[in-house]
Amino acid sequence: MEQRISLITLGVSDLARAKAFYEHLGWRGQEVEETVFIQAGGLAVVLWGRDKLADDAGIADPGTDGFGGVALAQNVRSREEVDEVITTATEAGATVTKPARETFYGGYAGYFTDLDGHVWEIAWNPGFALADDGTLNVPDFSAMG
Repeated sequence: MEQRISLITLGVSDLARAKAFYEHLGWRGQEVEETVFIQAGGLAVVLWGRDKLADDAGIADPGTDGFGGVALAQNVRSREEVDEVITTATEAGATVTKPARETFYGGYAGYFTDLDGHVWEIAWNPGFALADDGTLNVPDFSAMG
């Protein structure tokens, strides 16, 4: 298996509501057959009905929400941008689960959940430089001594 991810699919309870939420954040996608595809750098984020995703994966979905052990993250270019993204998400209906603050690694980050409870971290990390197109390349930690 190649070391890459092509799509991240978020199971949502209301596709129109989820699409509106992500559009409020500035994300634009294409809706095809009750599925929204959003280009996100070198991969795509997909919004799809939670029931359809569970059925497609062959999983029984008890419909209970809660932390599933997964967080999506977006690194940004400054502390101020962390605050801006979290404010915009809150205006769109997100729930802040951890207000932005200084981190143990010298950065600045906060967390929110979207309308379906998907966890997002927004972080500025001075050790993870972003390319002009937003691409993050994991640094070579072995070279850091």
